[in-house]
Amino acid sequence: MQFKHPEILYFLFLLVIPILVHLFQLRRFKKEYFTNVKLLKELSIQTRKSSTIKKWLLLATRLLLLACLIFAFAQPFFKAKDSESSANEMVIILDNSFSMQAKGSKGELLKRAVQDLLENTPENQRFSLITNTETFWDTDIKSVQKDLQNLQYSSAPFQLDFLLTKIETKKHNLPLDIVVISDAVGINQKDIQKLTGRKSVYSWIPEAENKNNVGIDKVSISQHLDNFYEIKVDISVYGEMENDIPVAVYNGKNLIAKTVIQPDTNKKAVTFTLPKKDFHGHVAIEDNSLTYDNSYYFSISKPEKSNVTTIGETAKNEFLTRIYTADEFIFTNTELNALNYNSLENQDAVILNELKDIPQALGTTLKDFYAKGGNIVLIPASESSVQNLNAFLGNFSSLKAGPLLNQEKQITKIAFSHPLYQTVFEKKIDNFQYPKVNAAFTFSGNPSPILSFDDQSFFLGSVTNKIGDFYVFSAPVNKTNSNFQNSPLIVPTFYNMAQNHQKTGISAYTIGENENLILDVLLSKDEVVTIANDQSDFIPMQQILNHKIKLSFGDYPETSGNYSVLKNKEILKNISFNHARTESDLSQRNDNLFDAFTSVNSVATVFDDIHSARTGNAIWKYFIIATLLFLLLELLIQKFVK
Repeated sequence: MQFKHPEILYFLFLLVIPILVHLFQLRRFKKEYFTNVKLLKELSIQTRKSSTIKKWLLLATRLLLLACLIFAFAQPFFKAKDSESSANEMVIILDNSFSMQAKGSKGELLKRAVQDLLENTPENQRFSLITNTETFWDTDIKSVQKDLQNLQYSSAPFQLDFLLTKIETKKHNLPLDIVVISDAVGINQKDIQKLTGRKSVYSWIPEAENKNNVGIDKVSISQHLDNFYEIKVDISVYGEMENDIPVAVYNGKNLIAKTVIQPDTNKKAVTFTLPKKDFHGHVAIEDNSLTYDNSYYFSISKPEKSNVTTIGETAKNEFLTRIYTADEFIFTNTELNALNYNSLENQDAVILNELKDIPQALGTTLKDFYAKGGNIVLIPASESSVQNLNAFLGNFSSLKAGPLLNQEKQITKIAFSHPLYQTVFEKKIDNFQYPKVNAAFTFSGNPSPILSFDDQSFFLGSVTNKIGDFYVFSAPVNKTNSNFQNSPLIVPTFYNMAQNHQKTGISAYTIGENENLILDVLLSKDEVVTIANDQSDFIPMQQILNHKIKLSFGDYPETSGNYSVLKNKEILKNISFNHARTESDLSQRNDNLFDAFTSVNSVATVFDDIHSARTGNAIWKYFIIATLLFLLLELLIQKFVK
């Protein structure tokens, strides 16, 4: 037992006073004479014995009463079992990722957690609150009440390891009470390593009642028709869905198509036909689970003619003239010695067709062209030197060319999933009439293979910088060396390599992936472009590239939707943004990783546990009760003991 005010125990010396009063009573007995002395003597003896017992009882009662009163004022207590952690700072980590939209027994998981924090956190409790997007250091519940009530769902996945690193940086080597509130979707072993060994960690893992979910993954153009686009909507089904799922396409706010799908497999695809004109809308589905992945926003601009320049001998470029027709392309065929280098920056694609020697100046110019989003196609000549090829390749990739091997090779593999062929084949084809080559260069390096030989080396490979593509053939495609020009692959291959997908494809960017957009626009010195819709706007990072501008989006915008690129309120291009589909699978719940920590189902439980473990057991009130009991006992002794 310990005392909060041990100095009061010095007053115990006051116990001497009743003892002295008892031992040195000054009361004197008066003698009275009676005739019957025997009777008087017996009465005197009996009275003296009763009086002595009563006095000892009163003395003991008064001593105990005074001692209990002194002990009560000294406030005795028993030490708390976890008193060493009483100085800990509290840190609450709250998951506000999209998976917390799931509904539990009391509503959406995040909203339920926020309500619990507001209702059960003591007003005088100091704590720090960390979410996926917000940080509040050393605050109290009143100060963050509005922020919690307005807390939005975050597209950023819950990265516990990253948040713990942020806490350690701010609260280095400080003792902490850590409360983790998360549905544990996507948590892995690495995320909790920094919690291992900590004494005071509480985990509240709210659970969704419905773990089934349907989400739209992607929208792409599956086929270009004369006057229409055929778009494909990829849908993922998580869990077992009983009802059909309605799928609708909106251009702006106008419903233009609708259908239903049966969620009988994990992956579903549905196609719609849209007119070949500007589209600025979204695809939407309806389900009773997460809502963030129920809409996919996308934009399609009216097709523009692509600018294509082929550099090489005119006779060898004749087959390209038949592919790049005037109704879809602005095609230029030029000899190397007549090339206007300044015209290259206005092109969408440049094809180097069997140049025996590639000048260094051309390589430098095309390197800058590639960095600005241009597409480059390299077709080597049989007479090309390995040294010259490698000097040119070094501008774009780590590919290295080896010697030309005069050996017939059969092309046997097509990368159907490569963006070049995604809109070409409806399904994989096994009995395709594959072309062949008589001689090909060897290469080292790892480009993305598009067409491959039977020995797994590539015939056509690609390297991308996300805004431009560099395509390289390993062999000449003239009719002497190959029958590729007679293959059905020749038209879609060269057609798609020349397309600027930012002009002709779907404009749909993923928030947080720092994607880029290049536009043909001239800006004055102080001019900037903005990206806006009816609800918000932001200024992206922008880099002027002569007659073009490169926009980088970073982590913006904060919300998905359809936006416009504006220059002085003039719409340059319509684009769309969507959140990454990283939180759609609610079955990725790994709550077992928190088994080593204290599990709770409410914030109130955390504070109750901390209070009971770190608050000493005060027993002064029991001494007050004892004081009152001894006072009552003294009164009873005075009244009933004769």
